[in-house]
Amino acid sequence: MEQKILSGVEGINIYGIVSISIFFGFFTGMLIWAFLRKQSYLTKMSALPLDGGEVNSNKKIQSEKL
Repeated sequence: MEQKILSGVEGINIYGIVSISIFFGFFTGMLIWAFLRKQSYLTKMSALPLDGGEVNSNKKIQSEKL
């Protein structure tokens, strides 16, 4: 049923080409972005989920003791 509906629409082929082009462009852009990141940035970002805010809370406790 969907095939009959879609075959009746003129220029439907362009939507497939456009969607593949957008996907390929986005995927390529993300690969380039990932490879151009500096190692120090990646290391810093990878440690964020494991931090838990301990560094900030320790500084707060130390400043309260003074």
